[in-house]
Amino acid sequence: MKLIESILRHREAGKALLAANFYNTETLQAVLRAAAAVKCEVILQTSPSTLEYLGIPVAAAMARATADLLGVRAWLHLDHATDPGMIRQCLEAGYDSVMIDASEKALAENERITRQIVEEAHRHGAAVEAELGYIPKLGQKEVTTEGFTDPDQAAAFVAATGVDLLAVAIGTAHGFYRGEPKLDFERLSAIRRRVEVPLVLHGGSQLLPEVWREAIRRGVCKINFATDIKDTFMRSLKATLTASNEIDLRKVFPKATQAATALVAEKLRICGGEITEKKLKP
Repeated sequence: MKLIESILRHREAGKALLAANFYNTETLQAVLRAAAAVKCEVILQTSPSTLEYLGIPVAAAMARATADLLGVRAWLHLDHATDPGMIRQCLEAGYDSVMIDASEKALAENERITRQIVEEAHRHGAAVEAELGYIPKLGQKEVTTEGFTDPDQAAAFVAATGVDLLAVAIGTAHGFYRGEPKLDFERLSAIRRRVEVPLVLHGGSQLLPEVWREAIRRGVCKINFATDIKDTFMRSLKATLTASNEIDLRKVFPKATQAATALVAEKLRICGGEITEKKLKP
């Protein structure tokens, strides 16, 4: 089974796949232990900065080895890549999917770049995610409706590029929110009516559970989750270090890993938890 088939199965069942970022051994273990506890699949996301830190071969090998050890079906995804060279390396390393993020370029350029990546990724049997609209990244300006994804434009973009998954801008942002996020669910429903490929929600951190559930109900079947994992891990680690003079990292990391595991397990349950095998509709 390929990742896109799994995502479609989740959408058919009214569920979503959680795409959780990992940054080191401890956060990788947290995500996979949570998936093992909830008994569900999970997407392991690596950002370009994580791959620069760990190295692509190391990140891929440790992800596969840990997933096999824990008996978890885990998919490996490259998130927010802009470098075709890195995308190519990840495809050669056996990644299940890659995201080409040309969303800040002109529409025609976004389409051209995305189409090229789709052609290359499909030769490797991998799926491609692209972004249409403006989802603020760390340090960028606040969310405005000007950058929201247009449903008609989304349909044309998917047709022009052949992309497998589409990340949409409906009011979320990456990193910490500056105010209470207000998602345009009616726009999401309109996009879903025009676009058949699976829809992706970026900026899942700090959103209330009911927001996740409503997004899933309206067609989102992949939710990206990163900032809260780092924040939870580091808060726990800092508390442990403050209360102790321990220098053995093997003794101070476990509590932080456990805190992150509990957080990810909670999000996996919101996404739908365990899903049974069933045939796709023809």
